[in-house]
Amino acid sequence: MSKKAILVLEDGSVYEGYSFGAQTSTYGEVVFNTSMTGYQEMLTDPSYRGQILALTYPFMGNYGINHQDFESKYIQVRGLVVREDCPQPSHWQSIKTLHQFLLDNGIPGIGGIDTRALTHHLRSAGVMMGVISIEDSPQEALEKLGGLPRYDSIDFVRQVSTETIYRWEAASANPEYHIAVVDCGLKYNILRLLSRLGCKVTVVPCTFSAEEILDFEPDGILLSPGPGDPALLGYVVETVKQLVGRKPLMGICLGHQLIARAFGAKTFKLKFGHRGGNHPVQDLADGRVYITAQNHGYAVDADSLKGGIEVSHTNLNDGTIEGIYHCELPILSIQYHSEASPGPMDSVYLFERFLEMVRGKNHEHYLRKAEELLD
Repeated sequence: MSKKAILVLEDGSVYEGYSFGAQTSTYGEVVFNTSMTGYQEMLTDPSYRGQILALTYPFMGNYGINHQDFESKYIQVRGLVVREDCPQPSHWQSIKTLHQFLLDNGIPGIGGIDTRALTHHLRSAGVMMGVISIEDSPQEALEKLGGLPRYDSIDFVRQVSTETIYRWEAASANPEYHIAVVDCGLKYNILRLLSRLGCKVTVVPCTFSAEEILDFEPDGILLSPGPGDPALLGYVVETVKQLVGRKPLMGICLGHQLIARAFGAKTFKLKFGHRGGNHPVQDLADGRVYITAQNHGYAVDADSLKGGIEVSHTNLNDGTIEGIYHCELPILSIQYHSEASPGPMDSVYLFERFLEMVRGKNHEHYLRKAEELLD
């Protein structure tokens, strides 16, 4: 029989289940994702650093774990909550079970939870801190949770960013462009897609200065997704300010928020975030609606946009900003995940739009405009 485990939320809510994965306790911000598949990609997505992930689909692990679906080197979540995990996966690429994957990475899971009831509670009350415990009573777990640091107070980007520079070669023998990616918690599929589009990529740490990035002579710069509150990342925002106008810029998710903040916009925390593979987003340029993959808990405040920044995409569920562009500078960014993984691939076209900006760059003109706008 599996060992009993509990999930305790900071508001005192208690969910009883069974332990799988690592037999240990953990804590973090409890969030939910509505995707039906893609648990391996979600577990290894650095944007989940510091969080306990609850999956709404009731059966997880049925196709096991494979070598292809990693989005980073390790599991990034602090804990996993499921209704039921599959002990005997069936897929020709499977190398281990979900249980073994968690166990090998020292990550606890809790099963037997009514994840849809948990999701309903988080949608009503908002995401909150929680603890998975196999040894404490609910009251003991709640008391321990009260003395732990809150999710919003930690710079998780420094934890997930690469410590060393590395390169991701283009799929073609003669790459057309060189793109620098500032790693704030990037997913490998960003690099895979840039490679397929004829780019060689240099990945740099989030702490690199603008001059250190420009020393690689990239044709364009991409600011990656990542975890946590963008308000804690003033050092990256300053770097973005120094890059504006000097090279074409693209931001994804956290990178999008950092670009907005570089132009003086504000960000705010969403009540329960956008996490899943079925979020409708409208591209305002042509009115087309795309079904998108999303994973973010913060958004850009529309009323604070300034400096030539305009809205390019909106979320049709709640009207929040899903993309911006600059009227005169080669800058675009999106709040959702154009690289998917997991989720629909409808928005890969945005990488092509970014490369179109790279082809048409006029650095001296843009640099003058950037100096005027950021003064």
